[in-house]
Amino acid sequence: MESSTSLSKERFFQSPLAVCLLALLCCALWGSAFPCIKIGYQWLHIEGPGSQILFGGYRFFLAGIFTFLLGSLLERRVLRMKRSSIPFVLGQGLLQTTIQYVCFYIGVANTTGAKGSVINTSSTFFAIFIAHFLLKNEKITLQKIIGCVIGFAGIIVINLEPGAWAGGVAFLGEGMVLLSSIAYGASSVTLKLISHRESPVTITAFQFLFGGAVMILIGLLCGGQITGFTLPSVLLLLYLAFLSTVAFSIWAMLLKYNPVSKITIFSFSIPVFGVAFSALLLGEQIFTLHNLIALLLVSAGIIVVNLRIGRKNTLQSR
Repeated sequence: MESSTSLSKERFFQSPLAVCLLALLCCALWGSAFPCIKIGYQWLHIEGPGSQILFGGYRFFLAGIFTFLLGSLLERRVLRMKRSSIPFVLGQGLLQTTIQYVCFYIGVANTTGAKGSVINTSSTFFAIFIAHFLLKNEKITLQKIIGCVIGFAGIIVINLEPGAWAGGVAFLGEGMVLLSSIAYGASSVTLKLISHRESPVTITAFQFLFGGAVMILIGLLCGGQITGFTLPSVLLLLYLAFLSTVAFSIWAMLLKYNPVSKITIFSFSIPVFGVAFSALLLGEQIFTLHNLIALLLVSAGIIVVNLRIGRKNTLQSR
């Protein structure tokens, strides 16, 4: 009975329609996070890296609690990790939550929501390159290299707006978002590598709890403080935690049953959702030629990476 249930679950999460709908749901939730974080900075009077990291820590620790409760309910047991899994899951928490989001929260505070959402999509390309070295069946091909070049061209184009290169590109802004993307790309691969050790919801819950706790500690040590809690700001924080619970739990399940490249292709929609939500919530100007070209290039790059045109161009490892 258990093996039959497991097989049914595997078939469901490998079906093209389920993969498409669930992956797009995850990307829509992540896209909405860009403007919501910026709004949270305003409502909670958050200034400086320490407070930004503390805000992220609160979000992900709450997400860990939500995921733990949800997982315990779904699996009808209190979630526990095997002792042998602890270092792997805690390591995942440091990479996927602490490192990624320390960089992300600082970066988002120093760039526009539209620009940050496009740069963040580069995580797809980093995942493809890292998967080449760590996963046997996902080798780099000339096709993937061409797709990566096209995609990164989009990231360059988004920064070609008047004055963007003369003060509009900074390490604490675009640079930190890019570092966050590298960490996320790597964490997609490591999540795939450890997915056999525990259920996806168990990994997600404990990596959130640990990674979020470390972020809270770092934020406090850096002098971070958050004031101005009101009903709207609390609801916003709860929404950010909730979207993390839903998106990362589903994403972990998709990565468990599918190749990394098959799932990460859907990340092209994150900037689309991010730019749309930024326009809706922040009033940012999105209807520009630069934004249109950048989004088209990023989308085209990821699509090219995953086109099935044969395996003759595979660059075998030597």
